[in-house]
Amino acid sequence: MVERLLHELHSTLALRKRPEDVAQLILDLHAAQGTPLDTTAEKALTKAAAHALRNIWHGYTSMREEFARPVGAARQLGRAADLFTTLPDLPADAGDDPARIEAAIRLAGEEIGRAYGENDFGLDRLNRAERTEAGLGELSKRRYNKRFRMLRRMEAKLARLLHEQQRREVTLTGKGAFAHTLPYDLFAADPDTAAFIAYITARGHMRSIFTNGSQRRPYDEVADALFQRLLAEPDRTNWYAVAHVHPTSEVLSRVSDEDLTRLLLRWNRFLRQVADLLEETWKRAPLERGTMIVRPGNDSSTWNQAAQAWNTARAHWFALLVELGEESLLDTVCPGKVPRLMAADVAYWHRKSGGGLHPDTLVWSELPLPWEVLRGEEPCPRSLVAEVCARYRVDPVAGAWTAPRPTAEAVRFRRTPELVHGVAVADPLMASALRSAGYFSGKSQHTAAMEWL
Repeated sequence: MVERLLHELHSTLALRKRPEDVAQLILDLHAAQGTPLDTTAEKALTKAAAHALRNIWHGYTSMREEFARPVGAARQLGRAADLFTTLPDLPADAGDDPARIEAAIRLAGEEIGRAYGENDFGLDRLNRAERTEAGLGELSKRRYNKRFRMLRRMEAKLARLLHEQQRREVTLTGKGAFAHTLPYDLFAADPDTAAFIAYITARGHMRSIFTNGSQRRPYDEVADALFQRLLAEPDRTNWYAVAHVHPTSEVLSRVSDEDLTRLLLRWNRFLRQVADLLEETWKRAPLERGTMIVRPGNDSSTWNQAAQAWNTARAHWFALLVELGEESLLDTVCPGKVPRLMAADVAYWHRKSGGGLHPDTLVWSELPLPWEVLRGEEPCPRSLVAEVCARYRVDPVAGAWTAPRPTAEAVRFRRTPELVHGVAVADPLMASALRSAGYFSGKSQHTAAMEWL
């Protein structure tokens, strides 16, 4: 029973389970272990679990409980197997494995004398004489062209799949840090460690709410109660696992320098990957840096996912540098934070309610772009960041521009709302109806309703 619950908790690290349901799993885990909870933790978990799906009358949520997965190439591989006799039988999950897809494309290409990457329909196809020379004389032009087009489409599909898999990885890391990469043995070595990681990750995976204020912070009173249990048993806690998701000084000071360095290198690689994605998105349609309001042509979804991932990775990177005593590196390379793009209606709402442009946006607009800094094309020392922050009266330390994020204070637990395109709706059944009818989607209700029908 304990093992099953730990596996279930571990599976939530890559899902979008409601924190209330994770709190209930944690209560079940402690009940199965027969280990009593301290009063604070039991009270906090019970308060959250009261709103778990199995404890409310309808037991239903209108929101997906997993992150969208890219559509694989299983259909294309099946079709290719019908056209190319040399392709072996592939397992059902091969369509989700880019390496297997590429191997299949290369193998099938050999059957028609085509090299991987030769996709120009006018220049790369073989004419009749070349087909005869390659031993394809019995293959008609029509059948040859059909196979050539098939492989060209498969390469295009592979490129899309790689991009979408990267976006999913970026989204998961931006919201839950490296929690989803934790192997089960490391995660489950200590049940209290597993409980804290699972709950704080579920909080991080919560969706953004359509608001003109701040979003909910992941670290709430339930997470704090679970964290205090770790501090009470420091020798039993797996601090290296906790450091994957909660890089505070209390955590990192208990991790070996070797493990800290390993994490630092992983975050460094990830920062570069996200910087490439930001640059790619920027080049497709440059943003309005001075306001960060979405303009036609901007890919706001990809940018915002990458921006969140960048800021998460940057926060971990900064914290690890400081803990390792390498903070002086920031005197040379101190990349700035990246703001999300804002919809014009939200920006208008901010202005109408007495708000304005966030000072962080002004700081960002004057600093070199992140990918330019990481490649060494533009200098961005800590002194420059501090100078720009001072110009706009932003505290560079408290604002985490030149230092790690300040330690979060626990916020009050609030139940997870049902959201329809970011708008909170009280009832999940009503949320399903509104989503199906196209409300809050940016489309007219008539158009959305016709699409649904």
